[in-house]
Amino acid sequence: MKTDEDEYDVTGNVTLNGVTQEETFNITFEGQGKDPWGNEKAGFSGKGKVKRSDYGLTYNAALETGGVLIGDQITLTIEIEAAKEA
Repeated sequence: MKTDEDEYDVTGNVTLNGVTQEETFNITFEGQGKDPWGNEKAGFSGKGKVKRSDYGLTYNAALETGGVLIGDQITLTIEIEAAKEA
């Protein structure tokens, strides 16, 4: 779904640790052009947050100062280069 001029919310399946969940990421269209061989390319970048525990990733370690080593919510960063199919 388009959220701004070059920004979209894209929903799809993410598989981690053998578990598949539907997640939504904010994706930005970064531009398009031709590579040195004349092939059309487009660039996208994005971010999304997922909960590790939703994927069965529960390992953690207590810190001496309190708290835990790894938070449950993590941010995934995505960089995509797409090529137009001939």
